[in-house]
Amino acid sequence: MLEALLALPLVAGLAMLLVGNAAFCRLLLPLTALGHTALALSTAHRVATGQEPEGFMGLLAPDALGALFLVLASLLFLAASCYATGYLREEEKTEERTCIQTNRPFTNAPERRFTACLCFFLAAMTLVTTTRHLGALWVGIEVTTLSSAPLIYFHRHRPSLEATWKYLIICSVGIALALLGTILLSVAFYTPEGAPQMDSLDQLHWYLTHSAEGAAPWLKAAFVFLLVGYGTKMGLAPLHNWLPDAHSQAPSLVSALLSGALLNCALLGILRGHQIMQGAGLGAFSSNLLIFFGLLSLLTAAVFIVGQGHYKRLLAYSSVEHMGILALGTGLGGIAAQGAMLHAVCHSLTKCMLFLLAGNILTRYHTFSSYDIRGLRWTMPVTGALWTVGFLAVAGSPPFGIFVSEFLILKGMFAAGHPWLAAIYLTALAVIFVGMSVAVLRMVQGNRPYDIPESSREALWSVLPPLVLALAVLCLGIYVPDWLWDFLRKGAALVGG
Repeated sequence: MLEALLALPLVAGLAMLLVGNAAFCRLLLPLTALGHTALALSTAHRVATGQEPEGFMGLLAPDALGALFLVLASLLFLAASCYATGYLREEEKTEERTCIQTNRPFTNAPERRFTACLCFFLAAMTLVTTTRHLGALWVGIEVTTLSSAPLIYFHRHRPSLEATWKYLIICSVGIALALLGTILLSVAFYTPEGAPQMDSLDQLHWYLTHSAEGAAPWLKAAFVFLLVGYGTKMGLAPLHNWLPDAHSQAPSLVSALLSGALLNCALLGILRGHQIMQGAGLGAFSSNLLIFFGLLSLLTAAVFIVGQGHYKRLLAYSSVEHMGILALGTGLGGIAAQGAMLHAVCHSLTKCMLFLLAGNILTRYHTFSSYDIRGLRWTMPVTGALWTVGFLAVAGSPPFGIFVSEFLILKGMFAAGHPWLAAIYLTALAVIFVGMSVAVLRMVQGNRPYDIPESSREALWSVLPPLVLALAVLCLGIYVPDWLWDFLRKGAALVGG
């Protein structure tokens, strides 16, 4: 089953490149997402019931952490693929009109490459979340960079080209540092007789079993490189520079996947290093670094969100904020780590919803500036209502799931004896709430511009995926099912929860 989970998006992507028909690609994309989601849920169920699935000679062996992020990536891909069917159809109509006006031949090659790269992107995230071999995890994260870069450049204009190169260069440097950290982990276990041999491809299990034999200085150096390297891809400050540009220029459904799924994959790379550090008795060192960078990311986001007029960049800096919260919760451990697992789920669902809605707004208003957008409640009533709901959810307002997860992390701060940290945490969240509310309410309220017609029927493909995601986040704020909470607890236990 695990082999099929990895092979399905790969085969679908190759089929899209070979066939090239736009209608075929749009049909195959959601079918691939649906099949992948079914396999991912089945895999997570097996992990939750203790069956410990393995595949491809032990290279694929997801645990609770990996299965959690696997299901999240698959569900978000399903939502984005349903949105993509209508989005790509509208893009094709726009491109045809442009070609007629400019007397250029029309081709669907960009759409073919786009859908194929989406499938390759899903395959790479599948590898990252299902393997416990740190080398394979590194390869998977590198492939996510290469497969997502063409997605950012989909519109093929100068700003998107600049954002793509910035994404490639900064993330490639980060990935190179992460590779050095992976190598240093092996050096930490080297002895005069040579490096001990691993009896399987479950490298993480071997490291945890032999963690007491590792040299502490090398382990510390390895974790620093892993944190800086994967932290670059995760968007932790001050390594987040690529994130606002890439999110602002990529198509909205790509931004949804980058923020909701890709950042979790980079977080998983850091958590693997944190697991090894805890097994070696160096958990305090890695925890303090996670708390420091988490707090720095939270404060950086608070500074840049206030007065931000570009609403997609606003959502990007919100991602920096929530990655900081995840690092904080993981570093604190205990109940805060359990809150971090719930926060990862709720943030992914909420941010995917908001970026899809941002795509609707951009299609209607043709501007990124929140200062030029007024009267969403009149021109796009469904999108406007969901935009307000999404803001309240991502800002941590009750009764949404992020409120519960942020409260659990706050509780963990007091339990760990860090009231000063709790004070900074609450202050930053308050500043972010005010900064986001100014932009969001300005867009929703007010009189509509004269050149924007009043409410017209919104396409089902554009509002149904965000609506389903909004309901999911609302339900998680009201009630977390026992089976889900047990699964989150298993994931948190792996990192000190």
